[in-house]
Amino acid sequence: MMTRRKLLQTSAAPIAGAMALPALSAAIQASSTVYRRPKLKITDVRTAMVLVHGPQAHIRIYTDQGLIGQGESTDAAIGTPALIQSFKRFLMGADPLNVEAIWEQLRRNVFSGAQGGQYITALSGLEIALWDLAGKALGLPVYQLLGGKFRDKVRIYLDTDMKDNLGPEADRKLAFAKEKGFSVAKIDIDEAADPHRFDRFNRTANNAEMDRMLKEVQHIREKLDPSIELAVDMHAFYDAPTAKRVAKELEPFRLLWLEEPVPAENIDAMAEVKRSTNTPIACGENLYLRWGYRELMEKRAVDIIQPDFQKAGGLAEGKKIANLADAYYIPVAPHCVVSPVGLMASVHACAAFPNFLVLEWHWVNHQDLWKNWIKEGEIIERGFVTVPDRPGLGVEMNEEVAKKAQMQGTSWFGPNGAGSDRD
Repeated sequence: MMTRRKLLQTSAAPIAGAMALPALSAAIQASSTVYRRPKLKITDVRTAMVLVHGPQAHIRIYTDQGLIGQGESTDAAIGTPALIQSFKRFLMGADPLNVEAIWEQLRRNVFSGAQGGQYITALSGLEIALWDLAGKALGLPVYQLLGGKFRDKVRIYLDTDMKDNLGPEADRKLAFAKEKGFSVAKIDIDEAADPHRFDRFNRTANNAEMDRMLKEVQHIREKLDPSIELAVDMHAFYDAPTAKRVAKELEPFRLLWLEEPVPAENIDAMAEVKRSTNTPIACGENLYLRWGYRELMEKRAVDIIQPDFQKAGGLAEGKKIANLADAYYIPVAPHCVVSPVGLMASVHACAAFPNFLVLEWHWVNHQDLWKNWIKEGEIIERGFVTVPDRPGLGVEMNEEVAKKAQMQGTSWFGPNGAGSDRD
């Protein structure tokens, strides 16, 4: 039977034991620290323009703690420096860890006009820099901040960027695709300078142009290793009747996709092309924000979407676009023509959603710059990029190399983005 004396003796035993173990108490206190969210303020935002595959803008965000975030925008990036300067009044003193709140505040700026083009391109590069900065501040890779990763490696495809699909250049680049382990290669079949064209502006291809396009695809498919899938780009150069004819004629080649057979502005025309063929239709590099993709998917106008995260709204917006596509069981093959900094940003995004297909690499004609653009060196191995676990984007620009591509007459991360400091 438990007496009061025995109960007190039993209860006192663990107390006495704890008092007898002051070292344990001290050890617990020493190993248990209260988490403190990093406190940062934005102190400056600067840009540098480069010209490689078209104009690209590199954006840097500076803070009072010495941390710097880097991002990149493309295509419509020619207006990024001026727009970044206009963003400064919203950014100075702001907490850069509130990435989406900053993005949304700038997106809702009612004086900015249409939400696309140069404005959203500049916002995309800024958003990527914010994620890089947040990752560095928190000691986490960007993919982790986006919700974690679905894959450890991101598949890359080779955009061959050829002037001649039938000559020695094609032989070299198709051999390169095999040698480097790419599983997908893409060619262009639009040709503004085709001698058979009868009009500079008319979008209708005649039979001679059709024959040229088919001949090029057949030649490439026969020369390309059978294990490598082939995609074809028409760069929105043609009208709906031509697009439907081309897509139908290319069915025997079992393309991975036919890209932008008509301009993206008319979703109904794109849907008409898709319904006319078994060839998968892809587009999206010239659309902005999730609202720009909504109708495309609601009307089942494409089989594959191709958002460019350096201009469609950034990484978080890119994931939202991908998640929207996933609701329609549509895969995502992002457009990507930027430096290793921007490509690695896209890699983090592509790791963070399930319906990823393949990511573009477009610097085959600039390999010396590519391999040395970042301090980490080459990041593509056997057709894949390993998703880095280092904080932020996980790469840093090699300025000595990157500055070789500086756009004439532009500032290199100069204050206020004005003037030229090119050597």
